[in-house]
Amino acid sequence: MFNYSILFNPNVMYVVLGCLLMSVSASTVGTFTFLRKKSLIGDAVAHAILPGICLAFILNGTKNPLYLIPGAFLTGWLSILLVDAITHHSKIKQDAAISIVLSVFFGTGIWLLTVIQHSGMDNQSGLDAFLFGKAAALTSFDVWVFGIVALLLIAAIWAFYKEFQLLSFDKDFAQSIGYKTQLLELLLSGLTVLAIVTGIQAVGVVLMASLLIAPAATARFWTDKLHVMIFIAILISSVSAIIGASVSYIAPSMPTGPWIVMVLSLCAVLTFIFAPHKGIVVKWLKQRRNQQQMLEENILKTFYYLTQTTPDSDKAYFKLTDIQKQRSLRESELNKGIEALISEGYIEKQNDQYYTLTKEGLHQGKRVAHLHRLWELYLTEYLRIAPDHVHDDAETIEHVLTPELQERLEIILGNPEIKPEVK
Repeated sequence: MFNYSILFNPNVMYVVLGCLLMSVSASTVGTFTFLRKKSLIGDAVAHAILPGICLAFILNGTKNPLYLIPGAFLTGWLSILLVDAITHHSKIKQDAAISIVLSVFFGTGIWLLTVIQHSGMDNQSGLDAFLFGKAAALTSFDVWVFGIVALLLIAAIWAFYKEFQLLSFDKDFAQSIGYKTQLLELLLSGLTVLAIVTGIQAVGVVLMASLLIAPAATARFWTDKLHVMIFIAILISSVSAIIGASVSYIAPSMPTGPWIVMVLSLCAVLTFIFAPHKGIVVKWLKQRRNQQQMLEENILKTFYYLTQTTPDSDKAYFKLTDIQKQRSLRESELNKGIEALISEGYIEKQNDQYYTLTKEGLHQGKRVAHLHRLWELYLTEYLRIAPDHVHDDAETIEHVLTPELQERLEIILGNPEIKPEVK
């Protein structure tokens, strides 16, 4: 059975609170980083922080966060400036610039770690934990530092929320109405660096980018509103931090940082697959419905054309082979569409071989045929496209034209009289 007393263990509380505060900070700032399409910047900054930590330790000889954070912040900030400088003053694209800066800074950090390990300096043990994180070693002092940084970040986001929102969605408009976009970008970049610096001790250089971007990317699938997106990102990262910290305590051999990222990744994968509006499953089901709708409407349209070209439309009975002569459909597709139309009351079956349109089916077939010809006329008469180039386009558009667009097209074309023809 689970021992609930561990939740009140001071060591567990420090780890949970520290991871929670770090996750809230990273996910809040990461939302704006994600929306500005600068996700890779977080990875570059996370790797660029390592030499700053090493230099701060060399200069001060202590692993106190109050000394390490300024050094890490300095090199993290420098990495962003270098990426921007390389991008703006050369032909190198941003992704290549990020790769260059990331490699150079991270290589320098590894070299400095090696120098420290061979220098014989006191208190050097555990410094390499910044590579992969060591949340289990968080103390009450670390929690206080994380809490102060989280408050600063949230206060800054709250104070400049409208400006950051406009910068994330329409930088050019923000500049046109007088906002100092360069200063805002510098401020947001500084907040990003500060959030990454804070989280390095828990999840490490390698995994920090995931903590920054994964909650925002997951939240984006659930909403189109920025404030809701921030709330969902904070919720997801908080739950992941609590679960990761709990797992690492229950199973001591399990590291906290990787488990936080594992839970985040699981939330992201499940969201990508099952999100109610943008998930893979929903899109697949919607695609299947659209394909079924197109199949049924194409069959109805073909029935309608054949009915209108039959001398006695009241006795217009057709075999499936008559449909296949006009439209190339596999027998399985045709049977599937016919069965669906019969169940919907658009087609009636006569004997075992013949089919005919019902009154509702005749109306639906006429509507689809009308939309097809309407779009063809629009392309040929209004856009001056050759008549032999419009049929395939109309075959697709006829299924998505709304009543409002239909009315608009009829007004543009002067309410033309459209006669059916076999297609």
